[in-house]
Amino acid sequence: MKFLSSELAAHLAGGATTLCNCWKLTRGDGRVMGFTDHDGDLAFGGVTYEAAAGFTASAIESSAGLAVDNLDLAGALDSERLDEGDLAAGIYDDASVEIWRVNWQAPEQRVLMRKGNLGQVSRGATGFTAELRGLAHRLNQPVGRLFQYGCDADLGDERCGVALASVEMRGEGVVLSIEENRIVTASGLGAFDEGWFERGRLVFTSGGNTGAGCEVKLHSLTVDGAVIELWQAMAREIAPGDAFAVTAGCDKQFVTCRAKFGNETNFRGFPHMPGNDYVISYASSGDVNDGGSRN
Repeated sequence: MKFLSSELAAHLAGGATTLCNCWKLTRGDGRVMGFTDHDGDLAFGGVTYEAAAGFTASAIESSAGLAVDNLDLAGALDSERLDEGDLAAGIYDDASVEIWRVNWQAPEQRVLMRKGNLGQVSRGATGFTAELRGLAHRLNQPVGRLFQYGCDADLGDERCGVALASVEMRGEGVVLSIEENRIVTASGLGAFDEGWFERGRLVFTSGGNTGAGCEVKLHSLTVDGAVIELWQAMAREIAPGDAFAVTAGCDKQFVTCRAKFGNETNFRGFPHMPGNDYVISYASSGDVNDGGSRN
């Protein structure tokens, strides 16, 4: 149910209205941005809503129950504050969005129409389309632990305990050459074994991609230096001389946790859990049936 001020209710009842839509977007880093489909900038609540940003939205529909209400938000990449590289880098992922219906002649007359978070974002040559998910989408997220062979902790987090900042787990390199904006040959990583950084994360510390990162797909060694292949191309061009930091990777398996990190006591999976093959197995005269350990 929407609650309208008496002034806004009287304006709507008057027949001729001066209404527009405003979008308030709050990124994960705390930066707040405002946009409106009105032909002039508006300001309220301490936020300036930029006009002529090319924003349009599909019809707002709400349903009863716990079904997730979605709508699409489309925009042109013509705002000085909207950057294609930031969109590609994931800076706007899961950003909080508020949609307001505002009387542009008197912005204090407004009503909050929808609140949610940005979902899937698709980009084109000159614009983008973003899915806006209603608050109920949080109920679709898994809560609690899963019983599985693999570890469900993130390498280096509190449950894992591996110190990723240590010199054994973290390397710093400089780009020597680039292919397809995702495969780099770099110096500074010669002390690490081949494959050490696979499934790890590389974050650029200088250049056009400063602060942006990507998961490492492959890590190999050549006579020219270490070759790091990322899972996807970076949003901005990588250039020779760009510096980066890269951390070790983990495949979430118990043997890797024990052999690579010596951290088996903090392994957060269930490597000894019987699988389907064990459930349907049967005793055989050729097997060792002494009830001993399955390891």
